[in-house]
Amino acid sequence: MSRSFLSRRCTVSVAGLALTIALAPTAAAQNPVARQMQAQSDAAQTLLGPDAMRVFVCGSASPLGADAKREQACIAVIAGGRLFLVDVGAGANTNLQLGGLPMAGLHTVFLTHFHSDHIASIPDVNLSSWVGGRPRPLVVAGPEGVETVVEGLNLAYGPDRSYRIAHHGKELLPPELGTMMARTIEPGVVLDEEGVRVTAFAVDHAPVDPALGYRFDYGGRSVVVSGDTIRTQSLIEASKGADLLLHDVMAQDVVQMLQSARDQSGDERLSKLLTDVQTYHASTTAVAALAKEAGVRQLVLYHLVPAMPNPMLNGRFLQGMPEGTVLAADGMLFELPTNSDEIQLRQLVQR
Repeated sequence: MSRSFLSRRCTVSVAGLALTIALAPTAAAQNPVARQMQAQSDAAQTLLGPDAMRVFVCGSASPLGADAKREQACIAVIAGGRLFLVDVGAGANTNLQLGGLPMAGLHTVFLTHFHSDHIASIPDVNLSSWVGGRPRPLVVAGPEGVETVVEGLNLAYGPDRSYRIAHHGKELLPPELGTMMARTIEPGVVLDEEGVRVTAFAVDHAPVDPALGYRFDYGGRSVVVSGDTIRTQSLIEASKGADLLLHDVMAQDVVQMLQSARDQSGDERLSKLLTDVQTYHASTTAVAALAKEAGVRQLVLYHLVPAMPNPMLNGRFLQGMPEGTVLAADGMLFELPTNSDEIQLRQLVQR
């Protein structure tokens, strides 16, 4: 089993699943493990309810910096009885498991681009949703090049799938549902089903090209996920009037201080990397101006560059931001009731 699937922090285990099946209803009601698992199952079904669009932060860090409470980039959007993921960075599946998200309802993984911190846990979510009972192959959609990524992951994890099928049987783990399907998409409406519309738009993460962001519309509510980008007009247009904009952000002054320290120490290699990082992420100033111009109802900052080792420094990201801006933390859940202006925020997972 993968690390994130059998982590001690994982809220669902094969042993626990077997226990739930084995227990009679009366005994299960008296068993704390069974009660907890039943509560998680009930909560997962609630998250799929048609009364709201929900956004779960399953990863808010970037590769620069280190914060033990943050995993790499991943945003979950739940709408129309389906779960969608935008990027799946390293460790993101742990938060999905801790939050008890309905992995059997995972419909599509939308990739913004193919940097490692946006794709590393795709095999983990494929496995957890397959084991969870996903009824169709997992679709991984993204810009040109996604076929190569998915083909490589399917090949690399082929032996893993074969071991699990041999162990648990084809009835429990149908082989055809364990192999992911790639779908190449371009800017425009990429999904319009059961009241859920997903629109892809181009962003600027050069030299990464192409790169995409996504807008989700459901029940009169709208959520935009920027992916990695600098300020672009396409992102402004896609974000106009959105209820929620989740945007990557760079504390440029902090990155420049790190760069200066490396210059002084003679570390030319890392200094060059820190210089380059500043060219393809939006600064706090740029993000604040973009959100105001687009007229978004609430701005949420994620993919923090750098992830701060000391939470006391996180205030730098909020300087100059519009009132009500939220600094994302792993485990946050935003709920947007349908046909309403309300945005509810709670911490679903404590990290």
